[in-house]
Amino acid sequence: MLRALGNIWHLGVKELRSLRTDPILIGLILYTFTVAVYSVSTGVRFEVERAAVAIVDEDRSGLSRRIADAVQEPYFRPSQLIAADAIDRVMDDGVYVFVLEIPPRFEADLLAGRQPALQINIDATAMATAGNGATYLTSIISAEILTWLGRSDAAKALPANVVVRARFNPNGQSAWFMAVMQVINNITMLAVILTGAALIREREHGTVEHLLVMPVAPVEIMLAKIWANGLVILVAASLSLSLVVQWLLGIPIAGSISLFILGAAIYMFSVAALGILIATFSGSMPQFGLLSMPILIVLNLLSGSTTPLESMPGWLQIAVQLSPATQFVAFSQGVLYRGAGLEIAWPYLLSLAGIGVGYFLIALLRFKRMLAQIN
Repeated sequence: MLRALGNIWHLGVKELRSLRTDPILIGLILYTFTVAVYSVSTGVRFEVERAAVAIVDEDRSGLSRRIADAVQEPYFRPSQLIAADAIDRVMDDGVYVFVLEIPPRFEADLLAGRQPALQINIDATAMATAGNGATYLTSIISAEILTWLGRSDAAKALPANVVVRARFNPNGQSAWFMAVMQVINNITMLAVILTGAALIREREHGTVEHLLVMPVAPVEIMLAKIWANGLVILVAASLSLSLVVQWLLGIPIAGSISLFILGAAIYMFSVAALGILIATFSGSMPQFGLLSMPILIVLNLLSGSTTPLESMPGWLQIAVQLSPATQFVAFSQGVLYRGAGLEIAWPYLLSLAGIGVGYFLIALLRFKRMLAQIN
């Protein structure tokens, strides 16, 4: 037992020394947990911000001007008046995301008790902005109409007063969500790439034959690659959460970073075994990259870090539970966003450990078969 642990330790130290001499991988790690996290968090937004709005005012009344003046920053740019025959052209050219058409006699019909219709044309190719922006724009129009009709307290015009209280991200800032999810996605990507690349590097440099003549078992080689590369990624992820997410971006972390690192270590065991498994099917580094790319994309897109699991088909929600990325995203969101403790998060840790053992055993069988073919 002690001899096996010693072999795992020394082989892992060899992996760290090999990584130290690879400036490309070191640069990738630094970029992934610094520039990539910051740029994605500040550049990718789901909320509406300065959306372009045009108004076709065929009423030319006090109410129509009031509606136009109510469309303001930061959600929208100041509205621009255009002619009715220009709607199709400006929408086709992508000049405006929203075009509001106010019909003739709109104010007069309202005062007469009739229910005239407003038309909002939406460029739905800007999916997130179109959905949220339409809701904001409808709320602005409704509030202005109620105020114009003498109902300054809009709540009195409704049979119920709906009060919304947002938890964990009260201002709805997408950066609070994107920053943490980007760190998680980067852990997945680098865990697969580093461990798989370490095995491919052994084959390309011919050092696998050296390992075969040494008194080490395949399981020891795999564990050494997992702990060495996993340690580098865990340190980088911890520094990214503390320095980039909390300090540079000013995003609060509700839960324990130590508990998150514990979960990340178990998760690393799963995805690192997956990286080795992919490498056993690859004959070269380019082939490994081509194989791992679609797997990483599917893992990230279906993990719940980009879209909620509830929006997926029922059968897919069940299938993705076998993915360690899905379990880790749910665990991370509970710990880092909601401040969940070990008493709540332990089922996710247990699931991650079980999935990791399964991946590791499959990868070990493939790795032994690969070594047997080389030998």
